[in-house]
Amino acid sequence: MKKDTIGLPNGRQATREYVVHPGAVVLIALLPNGDVVLERQFRYPIGQVMIEFPAGKLDPGEEPLLCGLRELREETGYSAAEWAYAGPLHIAIAYSTEVIHAYFVRGLTAGERALDEDEFLEVFTAPAQQFLGWCGDGTVTDAKTLSCAIHLSQYLSGQRELSWQSVPRTAGDRV
Repeated sequence: MKKDTIGLPNGRQATREYVVHPGAVVLIALLPNGDVVLERQFRYPIGQVMIEFPAGKLDPGEEPLLCGLRELREETGYSAAEWAYAGPLHIAIAYSTEVIHAYFVRGLTAGERALDEDEFLEVFTAPAQQFLGWCGDGTVTDAKTLSCAIHLSQYLSGQRELSWQSVPRTAGDRV
């Protein structure tokens, strides 16, 4: 947490408190049958289980794409063959520096998960349209996942083209 005193346009001063965050990554993981990979995870601050896209915090000096590929494998067991950058998300601009890098991934291969010892989550898949319905009816309320639903909806409707790239071979060695 950081606390700054700032000058306002009217000449007065004010205090601003905010969280300095290293950043994160979220993945819109697409399966060939039209399903998306999701997680159910209990989130302590709000005391409930949330439905989310796979995501994780950047380690110091870590490249966002490599972080995303690592988190995908660790949390879900999936490895991706291709990726496309969806864009940055600023989820809490009033009190946090956090930027979340959103990626689409596809060409998924199932494998073993490698959860942290304090990480407990359920991985499941759902048809993309069903997921989008959950975003509209209040079942999904996580801001990063809702933001990604916009990207997904635009992609599925043909309003958005993606620049798919192959996952670098060396990425598999580092994730």
